[in-house]
Order: sequence, then C-alpha cells, then structure tokens
Amino acid sequence: MAHTADRSFLHLPLAAARVAGLAARPRAIAVLCVVLLSGAGWLYLGVLAGLSLPGGALDWLGALCRPATATPDNVLAQFALVFAMWSAMALAMMLPSAAPMILTYAEIADTALAKGEPVVSPVVLAGGYAAVWIAVSLAVAAVQTALLRAGLAGAAGMDLFGYGSVALFIAAGLYQFSSVKHACLRVCQRPFPFFFANWRTTAPGVFGLGLRQGAHCLGCCWAMMLLMFATGLMNAVWMATLGIVMAVEKLSATPRFSHAVGAVLIAVGVALAVLHGTGIGTDLGFGAR
Repeated sequence: MAHTADRSFLHLPLAAARVAGLAARPRAIAVLCVVLLSGAGWLYLGVLAGLSLPGGALDWLGALCRPATATPDNVLAQFALVFAMWSAMALAMMLPSAAPMILTYAEIADTALAKGEPVVSPVVLAGGYAAVWIAVSLAVAAVQTALLRAGLAGAAGMDLFGYGSVALFIAAGLYQFSSVKHACLRVCQRPFPFFFANWRTTAPGVFGLGLRQGAHCLGCCWAMMLLMFATGLMNAVWMATLGIVMAVEKLSATPRFSHAVGAVLIAVGVALAVLHGTGIGTDLGFGAR
C-alpha cells in the first residue's frame, strides 16, 4: 500500500481517477478513515440499542442514553454480542481521540510523497491502532461474559451506587496521577517525535507503528474505558463525555488537565461511596442493573 509522487491518472476512467487521486492524498484518507470507522461504531451501538424497542424514533433516540438490558442465553452468542459491543465502543470513543496522531502521520506522509519518497497509507496505521483496542475488547468481553454467567454483574455493568463502581472511579482517578499514565500520555500528546524517530516505509512497519501507538493509548486510557462498567455500557452520554475527555487530554500540552480529571473522578467515587453507605442511591430508585 505504498504510494509514490506519481499523480498522473489521466489514462484512467473518471471514477477510477478520483479514487486513485484520493489514495495519493494521505491526509484526506486519514480523515475519511477516522470518520467512517468511528461513525460505524456509533451506528452499530445505535442499532443495538434500538433492537428491542417497539416504539418510534424518540424511543430509539432515548435508548442511546440508557444502558443495554438484554443479552442472549447462549454463551457463544452472549460473548459475540458483548465483544461486538465493546469493539464498537472502542471505535466510537478511541478513534476520534487518535485523530491528531493519525493526521500527524498523514502530514509527514504528504511531505514525503511530495519528495517522491514511498509512503504507506494511514489506513494501515489506523488498522494497527484499532487492532490493539479490538484485542482489548476481546479480553474485556471474555471477562464480562464470565461475570454475567456467574451473576456478578448485569448486562449493562455494575450498580452505579455499589462499591464496585466506587472502586472503579477512585482507581481511575488515582491512575491519572501515576508515572505510567504520564509516560503514555506524553507519547499520545507528541506523536511527531515518535514518527520522526521511528518512520517506516513498509506496510508491516507502519502497522507496527499503529500497534505501538495503540499500546500507548491503552496505557493512557484503559482506566477511563473501564468506567463504562460503572456508568452503563452503551450509555451514549457517558461514552461521548469520556471520549471528549480523552481527546482533550491528548491535545493538552501539560498534565494539568489530566490531574483535574483525576481529582474529579476521585471526588465522584467518594460521593458514590457516601450515597451507597447512607442508602440514598437506593431511595432514589437506583439498583443493580
């Protein structure tokens, strides 16, 4: 999938020439890739949320802000559904936050292409990045399916006011201050030095760069992703909120925003613990999902 600077497509039919011309523009390909893949993730989640709804469009839209409630009894079907759900969430939440990294690669590729140097499509880079989150989705789906079968969690996650959710919020908040978080976040915030030092001109090499960037992103964001267990899987409001937080975090020049997010998460965890301990959560009508 390497391209060179030859942009003469006059011998091709018009439609083919347009496709070939687009393929020779890494930046346009990068934008299209992020939009299509993340859009596919959101579309799948929307369809999944509406599968069991007999009502019209308002019911379907309202379901996007409610946790999923139904899973099949068959273990393999249950696992497949949970895996597809986590994969869609990963694409919907993580690819937009990776857009600056993918665009940075595309800009470097554009410059190299103008010099007549071979470059690899950013789609390969995005594929390596997505592969990391698909693998994570596979592992998380296996754990969630086991918890479902054991009756330790509901289809949509944990009780928001339970101590499991309290632990998730506080742990995610504390992780925001860790050295591992900061090391991974620095790579996510500054992709240019990474690509400059590790530039590759083969598809396997660029796929490997995507894997490495995905691993750094995982080290940066895994704790916040697990908060979906507490807030409700397929809850579109929380997915969008956490996705925006992770994107802004990667665009920030300092760790101050990350620390502020950590403080908020810890405060939420403490507040949930108080509500759970006093029974207010139950009185408000919140129970295990």
